Amino acid sequence: MMSSKPLGECKTLDAKDVIKILPHRYPFLLVDKILELDLERGYVLGQKNVTSNEYFFQGHFPDAPIMPGVLILEALAQTGGVMVHLKANNGKIAVLLNVNNAKFRHPVRPGDVLLLKGEGLHFSLKGGRVKVEASVNNKLAVEAEIGFALIDPNLI
Repeated sequence: MMSSKPLGECKTLDAKDVIKILPHRYPFLLVDKILELDLERGYVLGQKNVTSNEYFFQGHFPDAPIMPGVLILEALAQTGGVMVHLKANNGKIAVLLNVNNAKFRHPVRPGDVLLLKGEGLHFSLKGGRVKVEASVNNKLAVEAEIGFALIDPNLI
């Protein structure tokens, strides 16, 4: 498991800051806030509060609701994308390029607080690669490596 906090200078981003960076909006914005962000060390910690009225619980096992794994990966990608975007600092936005070695270890249920950790593996002017983990109550739910491409926002 990744370390929970680096020693560099950390900053936080609230919901308003996040939507200034990510092009996503409801119902696809899956990061509520960035708790810690250290660009020097390539570390990010985000949060998603999983509520019982999430749209996907209506049809994803309504009698025993769990958050779809692909949406947990999307939340991780959005968290890592914030870091890749800010690290590049070139006006481009980070978009999903690939997902590798994804493993789903524990279900995420209504009422859970999903912690979304990202550790930068590689950054360049063209994109980046981030090792990510999602956990609930210190229990690993999902892990993966996610690659990003940086593109001009006018192309979206």
